[in-house]
Amino acid sequence: MNMDIPLKEAPATSVFGRIDSGFNSLLSVVSSIWIFAIMALICLDVAMRTFFNSPISGVVEFVALSVAGFVFLQLPSAIAHRRLLRAEMIIEPLEERAPRAAAIFNLVYMLVGLLLFCKILQWAWPDFVKAWNTGEFAGTPGAYKISLWPFKFALILGSGLSLVQFVKLSVQELVTLIRRDPDKPTDAASLLAALIFVAGVVGFLAFMFTADLRPINVGVYCLIAMLFLVVLGMPIPIALMGISYLGIWIARGAEFYALNTLGLAASSAVGSYEFGVIPLFIMMGVILEKADVGQDAFQVAAAMLRRLRGGLGMATVFANAIFASIVGSSVASAAVFSRIAVPAMVDHGYTKKFSVGCVAGSSVLGMLIPPSLLLIIYGLVAEQSVGRLFVAAIIPGIILALAFCIGIYLMAVFMPRFVGAPRPAADVPAMGFAEMVVKLAPIVLLVVAVIGGIYGGIFTPTEAAAIGTAIAFVIALARRRLSWSVFKSILLETGFVSAVILFLIVAANLYTRQVALTGIPTKFADWVTGAGLDMTGFLAVYFVVVFLLGMIIDSVSILLIVLPIMLPVLDALDGNKIWFGVVTTIAVEIGLLTPPFGLSVYVVKGVLPKDFVSLNTIFAGAFPFVVMMVLVTFLVMVFPDLSLWLLRR
Repeated sequence: MNMDIPLKEAPATSVFGRIDSGFNSLLSVVSSIWIFAIMALICLDVAMRTFFNSPISGVVEFVALSVAGFVFLQLPSAIAHRRLLRAEMIIEPLEERAPRAAAIFNLVYMLVGLLLFCKILQWAWPDFVKAWNTGEFAGTPGAYKISLWPFKFALILGSGLSLVQFVKLSVQELVTLIRRDPDKPTDAASLLAALIFVAGVVGFLAFMFTADLRPINVGVYCLIAMLFLVVLGMPIPIALMGISYLGIWIARGAEFYALNTLGLAASSAVGSYEFGVIPLFIMMGVILEKADVGQDAFQVAAAMLRRLRGGLGMATVFANAIFASIVGSSVASAAVFSRIAVPAMVDHGYTKKFSVGCVAGSSVLGMLIPPSLLLIIYGLVAEQSVGRLFVAAIIPGIILALAFCIGIYLMAVFMPRFVGAPRPAADVPAMGFAEMVVKLAPIVLLVVAVIGGIYGGIFTPTEAAAIGTAIAFVIALARRRLSWSVFKSILLETGFVSAVILFLIVAANLYTRQVALTGIPTKFADWVTGAGLDMTGFLAVYFVVVFLLGMIIDSVSILLIVLPIMLPVLDALDGNKIWFGVVTTIAVEIGLLTPPFGLSVYVVKGVLPKDFVSLNTIFAGAFPFVVMMVLVTFLVMVFPDLSLWLLRR
């Protein structure tokens, strides 16, 4: 998953700045190498177990301990480059038109982040000292022992440097606020809005600490405040953590409980072997993107479908489906095929609107067809088998891909002005069967190794991700796409994206605890049952909520925000969580194509030349695919066996 955000870090002109930047870069490299080492260790463990019946002791524990460690080592650089996820439809235009007003918003956000990491350090330091003084370890005496202090020190070091970055960013925003830029005069109305925002924050805090509130009211007010801050551009993990900390503090009547919950979330929220699957699948996707696997898939699909109406559009869908089966990221798919498919389609007579719409629309297959990052996160949050979720998504993924192909054919027949006037099929190069086999062989090998290994019970999802990453590495080497500079970029991108996603999960863990403590899920379940809503009514409400959230925030954040509230309701209605996971994934992915957030649309826009096509044109081109996704979502809702049939075989 490529989550590039424009780097806004100030140039390191001072000695301190250069030292700080260099140290952050060093920690990023260490963190990224750590992920690669985990991959190698898991592969070695699988090999030793399979061929010598001698697994390596302590691998599970080491990986579990490592996840939080490399996340926090990577965080300072991610924060410095402003890579934490946020909704930008309000804050980004404000930064362009009224930077001083925007600085007030951003200063508040940076100060909240600063305070949170102060609290993490307050909790983590005594925990580290205890581990150091007592020689605390994980493992079994006489078999293996893993000292805990290095991992706890990584949390201390990463949190401390993250605190430094928030201090730096706060100073930058303060300078922007104080220093007047004559080329960008501050809009008085925007400045007034910013001041009202600050007054609203202060008023909200005063109300929460002085009013006599029941826990459920605390939860509701905190939920509203969190969504409000997210819409206004606060980094999503900071909003989740800050509001959740406040909610726990007020609900329990003592800050100690909030501090302890924050510390436990930071140290243990991602501290399990299963969470290792996230950075490994991300690394596999980045490697395959560099190895031009997507280009091969598109060339094969174009050769096979060139004689059909809308053939190159269908080829884009087909290639996306193949690429999705090994990468698991819609954003990566959008980035790859914007470079490959759009120029080819436009060159062959398709309209720009249709071409970019096909790429953006079909990219959503990356998060449904397994392996899927969203399904992995859903499985971890809902405590469901990732392997079963992968199997459940196969048929819905195929149905969605077929729906896209049928829709493209119908548009080519009935909407020729929208699609364009493609040139004859003879203009698309033919391809022999042997060449197709050669180009698709690496993809087939990866699918068999990853999905077949999971479904066959040979590998756990984490082991399958490690094996798949190793195979992808070999493929890239064999194709001579892996220079030292490319390898470094793979490691760093993996580290950045992994840290962003996993830190979001850490924040969501704190949010989940706050939601449970204030009783929102129970009250919502009571409301659903009291209103007489059955599963159909609940799904209708759920779909509307997810659809609306998809317009403003990213898919992972939607999952982490809504699931703690919705899953207890699903339990009350005796719903199947595997089926619900597939429904959720399709519904959430619609948000990748809807304005104003539409992440896949922005990726397509960012990859293509600046003046090639407008955002509005891409959204318009993607709209038919939104309609098709809605229809498939309802189809899977109405017929749960579409996702559960294979699990019964």
